[in-house]
Amino acid sequence: MTLELIRSDCLRPIVHGFFTRKGGSSSGIFAGLNCGPGSSDQSEAVTMNRSRVAQEIGVAPDHLVTVHQVHSPDVVALDSVPATRPRADAMVTSTPGLALGILTADCQPVLFADAASGVVGAAHAGWKGALAGVLEATLDAMEALGAKRETTSAAIGPTISQRAYEVGQEFFENFMDDDPENSRFFINGVDGKYQFDLPAYGLFRLRRAGIGRAEWTRHCTYSDPARFFSYRRTTHAGEADYGRLISVIRL
Repeated sequence: MTLELIRSDCLRPIVHGFFTRKGGSSSGIFAGLNCGPGSSDQSEAVTMNRSRVAQEIGVAPDHLVTVHQVHSPDVVALDSVPATRPRADAMVTSTPGLALGILTADCQPVLFADAASGVVGAAHAGWKGALAGVLEATLDAMEALGAKRETTSAAIGPTISQRAYEVGQEFFENFMDDDPENSRFFINGVDGKYQFDLPAYGLFRLRRAGIGRAEWTRHCTYSDPARFFSYRRTTHAGEADYGRLISVIRL
C-alpha cells in the first residue's frame, strides 16, 4: 500500500508531509506506518517504515532526523545529522537535505517554513509544550538562522480535536493560572469535566507570536482510526500500546 501524506498550502513549495498510518509494514495494533522507535513494535518494522518515509520525502534514511521528545519548550538547531537523538521537542535547520521529523499520536505536529529565507522547523506541541512556549521558541530559533517571522508559515497537522479531548479541573486551572483569557479554549463537558481545543490554542500562540500565516489541517486523530494513531483512543480501548505518526519537512 502506498503512503498517504497530508500537505498544507501554506507551506508550499517546501517539501513536507503529515503522514497518516496508511502504508507501512507494521501489524496488529501498530498496523501501517508506525514510525515510533519508542513503541513496542518490532524494531525492523519501524526502521522499514521510516526508510519509506525518507524515500517519499527524498532523503537518505539517516537524514530523517527525529528527537527524543520530552514535552518541553526546548529547540535544537541542526546543520548536520546528530550522533544521537537530542532531548528536545523542536528542531530548526537551514541545511538542505536534512529532513526534520516529529512523532505524534494526539499531540500537535507543527511544521514551519520561511521559504524566502531558506529556514524550516518542526515542533511537537502537546498541551505541556504549547503552554511552556515551544512554538514561540521554534520561531526564535528560526530567526537566529535568518528567518523572519512575518514571512514564516506554520501548519498544525492531525491532532486531537476539542470534541474528543476531555480534561479535568487541574488541567483547566493550569491554563487559567497562565492566562485567564485561556478560558476561551474550553467548553463545559459532562460530570464537571471540560473539552479543550488544542489546535485553536496552538494557532493562538502562533499568531500572537507574530507569525505570517498559520493553519490547522482540521484532521482529528482520535476520530479517524483508519488514518491516525491516537494515544487517547488506545487508552480508552484498553490496548497495550499505540503507534506514532510522523510529520516531516525539509529544504
